[in-house]
Amino acid sequence: MKNFQNKTVWITGASSGIGEALAYEFARQGAKLILSARNEAALKRVADSCGDGTIIQPLDLEQHGELSGIVEKVLAKAGHVDILVNNGGVSQRSLAKETSYEVDKKMIDINLLGTMTLSKALLPHFLERKTGHYVVITSLMGKFGAPMRSAYAAAKHGLHGFFEALRAESWRENIQVTLVCPGYIRTNISKNALKGDGKKQGTMDEATDQGISPEDLAKKILKAIGQRKQEVLFGGKELMGVYLKRFMPGVLAKVLRTAKVT
Repeated sequence: MKNFQNKTVWITGASSGIGEALAYEFARQGAKLILSARNEAALKRVADSCGDGTIIQPLDLEQHGELSGIVEKVLAKAGHVDILVNNGGVSQRSLAKETSYEVDKKMIDINLLGTMTLSKALLPHFLERKTGHYVVITSLMGKFGAPMRSAYAAAKHGLHGFFEALRAESWRENIQVTLVCPGYIRTNISKNALKGDGKKQGTMDEATDQGISPEDLAKKILKAIGQRKQEVLFGGKELMGVYLKRFMPGVLAKVLRTAKVT
């Protein structure tokens, strides 16, 4: 199956987890890849499994001032980009009252502003070509907030607002936006999540450990991209939160008070 044959796909957060799984699935389906993350050694490991011609471009989403220059480097190396997969990010595991300003800021700087800045830097290229596809890996926390994730949920809600507006602004130029909202996925996201003092949690959440495999998720995401879906949700019973929020918000509020969220 070569559904993305000769498409040039740029993936952030490609060194592990969902991003790594997406890289392998895009490669399997014929895409030309640009892989980005902070860890260059890990990117090389992933690239080695993706085939010849894979481009590595390290980036740090927290360094907003560098992102436009990185877009220029990528376009110089690749010629063009068809799909940008905004997957890079960091999660949180702390009560709002125990979370420092620095951690709140990091959640916004990486998950929201970094993604916005990179996407806006690539936008002129998409507009000039009159085609382009933003794939945004948000979260169910972009649909409702849950304990221990206050700033993370704020950032993910922001992604939905920004990209829904961008979609409405750019449809005449054939710019597509697919918002992907995963629930619990079996990656190291909870191990790498920041506590209120900025230290990594260092342990795997039970719910995360029992979540969907990133490989299965990657297949579902590529199918949604191919179908040009505007928004898709993936997960287990946690998906009920989205429907409760819409139809029975009072019930969801009560459930979240006592829900096990780690």
